[in-house]
Parts: sequence; C-alpha cells; structure tokens
Amino acid sequence: MALSGAFRGGGYARIMALPEVCVCYLVRETARGPEVLLGRKKTGLGRGKLVGPGGKLEADESPTDAVVREVAEEVGVVIDTDALELIGELTYPFPHAPKWSQKSWAFLCRAWEGNPTESEELRPEWYPMSALPLDQMWDDAKYWLPTALAGDRVVATFSFGRDGSTVESSDWEAV
Repeated sequence: MALSGAFRGGGYARIMALPEVCVCYLVRETARGPEVLLGRKKTGLGRGKLVGPGGKLEADESPTDAVVREVAEEVGVVIDTDALELIGELTYPFPHAPKWSQKSWAFLCRAWEGNPTESEELRPEWYPMSALPLDQMWDDAKYWLPTALAGDRVVATFSFGRDGSTVESSDWEAV
C-alpha cells in the first residue's frame, strides 16, 4: 500500500493536536456495477447521516488497526490490513464547535469475510458507486469521495460552518 507522505519510519504521520478517526468504504462488484457500503448512523455526531463504518482510534492504535476493529464492531465483517487502500487523509476543523474537530484516515477495502449486519451504531446499506447519496452524507463527501472511490488518494481540509453541517471552506487535492 503506497502511503507517500503519510507513512514514515514504519508508522503513520500523526497530527497529535486533533483526535483521530478512521473510516472504511467496502466496495463490491455486482452485475449492475460496483457498490459501496454505507451505514445510517444511529447515534452520536452525524446521527441520521450515511457514513462509512469507522470510529475513533484508541491510544497507541494505528489507523489500519483501528479501522479493522471498527468495521468488525459496526458491521460485523472481518478485514485484513493488507486489503486496505488509503484513499484519504482528511482534516476537519469545526471552528464553531472545536470539540468536533478531527483528523480522519479513509480507507477502501474490496475483500473481507462475512456479511454486513446492523449494529447499535450503523444500519448498513449498499449503494451504486455511480449514484452515491451525497445529499444524505456529511457535506464534505461531495467534494472528495467520488474522486477517492475512483482511485485517487485525497489530502484535504474541510472547515465546517456555524451550523456544524456545511463546509465553509476547503483545501484539497488528489494525489
């Protein structure tokens, strides 16, 4: 897995000032074309939105180890770190709600064991990659997710406005 600037000396470059989270987009091929697994968030920040399974990194946990654990907890499937592709290094400042600010590691995975099932956190649903429900996701997804799912890694910062839901400014690039 090529991680360029994100991978230094055997570990991820970490922004320690912000809490870190991870997210994984499971992608499967179907007769109708590729589909991505999203989950309806049932609790906490972003409740009601569609998101990829994921969550907070625990102390001394790598982003890959965290996403493996979180995907198992949230949708009940087992993934191997070797099957993960880093597709996004995303920073989310919330100037009007600083406690929500975070650094996110986004991964894509095409191989796993098990069938996604509902948990206390998420109700999983498959969506065609050609028709992502971006209007039901966090506002930043419309800027970067289609590009990342198409194969480009995205490095970005999305600053959210006073409403805590709308991107106020962004700085991003596909690498």
